[in-house]
Amino acid sequence: MKKNIEIARGERKAELVFKNANIINVFTNEILLGDVAVNSGKIVGIGNYSSNQEIDLKGKYLSPGFIDAHVHIESSKVTPGQFAKAILSRGTTTIIADPHEIANVKGVEGIQYILEESKKLPLEIYLMLPSCVPCTTFESSGAILEADDLESLMREERILGLGEMMDYMGVLNRNEKIMKKIKLVHQVEKIIDGHAPFISGKELNAYVVAGAKTEHECSTIEEMIERLRLGMYIHIREGSAAKNLKKLIKAVNKDNLRRILFCTDDKESSELLKNGSIDHNVRLAIKAGVDPIDCIKIASLNAAEAYGLKKIGAIAPGYQADLLVIDDLKNFHIQAVYKKGELVAKDGQALFSIFQKKYANMENTVNIGDIKKEDLRILLKNKKINIIKLLPNSLITEKVTRDIDNNIIIREDGEYIQGQDIQKIAVIERHKKTGNIGLALIEGFGLKDGAIASTVAHDSHNLIVIGDCDEDMLLAIQELKKVGGGITLVSKGKVLETLPLSIAGLMSKEPLEKVDEKLNKMLKIAYDVLKIKKDIQPFMMLSFMALPVIPKLKLTDKGLFDVEKFQFIDLSI
Repeated sequence: MKKNIEIARGERKAELVFKNANIINVFTNEILLGDVAVNSGKIVGIGNYSSNQEIDLKGKYLSPGFIDAHVHIESSKVTPGQFAKAILSRGTTTIIADPHEIANVKGVEGIQYILEESKKLPLEIYLMLPSCVPCTTFESSGAILEADDLESLMREERILGLGEMMDYMGVLNRNEKIMKKIKLVHQVEKIIDGHAPFISGKELNAYVVAGAKTEHECSTIEEMIERLRLGMYIHIREGSAAKNLKKLIKAVNKDNLRRILFCTDDKESSELLKNGSIDHNVRLAIKAGVDPIDCIKIASLNAAEAYGLKKIGAIAPGYQADLLVIDDLKNFHIQAVYKKGELVAKDGQALFSIFQKKYANMENTVNIGDIKKEDLRILLKNKKINIIKLLPNSLITEKVTRDIDNNIIIREDGEYIQGQDIQKIAVIERHKKTGNIGLALIEGFGLKDGAIASTVAHDSHNLIVIGDCDEDMLLAIQELKKVGGGITLVSKGKVLETLPLSIAGLMSKEPLEKVDEKLNKMLKIAYDVLKIKKDIQPFMMLSFMALPVIPKLKLTDKGLFDVEKFQFIDLSI
């Protein structure tokens, strides 16, 4: 402290000084030309300083590092280290991760895996403890986490609170197990992330009074405004499947922007490499007309203050030297990234190495029996049926009814075969070999002459498969069983391509670039060979068709689920 005071007063040289920087001040919405002095990873002074190590920015902009306020590392399909390489190079220096994907497969062991793998990374990773494992009782997960399981972790420094409370009905109905988790987080005075699309009025009041402080599932401006009025923070999300920024940013103004955060939630590795992380949110917001400094404030200070991270999110004395060098505030090209004063990325390239440990207990997680073709049969009782209908760029689905006519081909015994843009979808329990298989029909995917299967299926991550041919669906299931989890494409009795995800059936051991190369190849096959609609990200979209907390109709291993009624329904009406 004495040394820092001496440097701040100009009585002593700093370890590092950024000279002639256009410093972005998120407290006063100013850009100030000056120097930034850094010592032992902290900012100690702003003004006119000198050092034996000086970096002349020549008028380039110096911004605080960005914070992704809500993200699932597992959705990138790579390990925490590979994920760090991708996003640090794009200016995201801190993330608040919810590891409920791997927790649904491996429980507390999965959470500890993320904690251990992220310990020595330059990317600062905080965690929210998964609140809903499983997210509902209407599906089968690999683990069940109760309040007692979370208690030992809740007081850890890198644990910021309770992750997205998807079981909002459990909150509203005062479910005893949910109440214990809420009590646990209140005892340590930490935060609860919300996840309650569409609830309103008194029900929303009840949800907020229980402690839900944030929301990332707003799909309309009306939802967003109602939650802001109740004191919630709103994550404006721009992920791979769910893209809400362009709509919601229209409601951001000088009066409410201090309650706005940016997040990615779920983002494929290909999009991380192509568009970036939170820097993509910032660019889109600037393009939509939001003041650049306000965009940076949303991406840094707002998130830090919302989650109680007191020493990041701004350029000021005493703050961590998480700094971005930016050429201009329009194209927003990030030239260099500093974490605690150390250069960790330059011109889009990570400048650090990672070491991956071996975690045998995270592998061999596809535990299913011998699935037969008969197990995939759908017997329709009559001519009117409930169907899941996809909506482009949205995790929300429509519940539609269709009459069996010439577009839907069935046999005399009532078995569904195929229909025009209507495919069969199945969710197979893969953790405990229960034999559960949920079957339904889905519209809007566009798949023809094949099948896609994945062990990434939010949030319980059972095996999900879609196809217009039972033989291809069966082959896809067998392929994922063989490789220990992943994503596969099958057509006309042949496996076209597979991405193995050996870590919990969710993440690859391979470098990000290799995973991206394989996924891009598979996307091309999905669009060109299987004729998937071009406005759908097939792997991400498919993975959310098993999530029974996002309206309106989803499928779990236990059956077709009406989210609004919160109950199972029959396929035949």
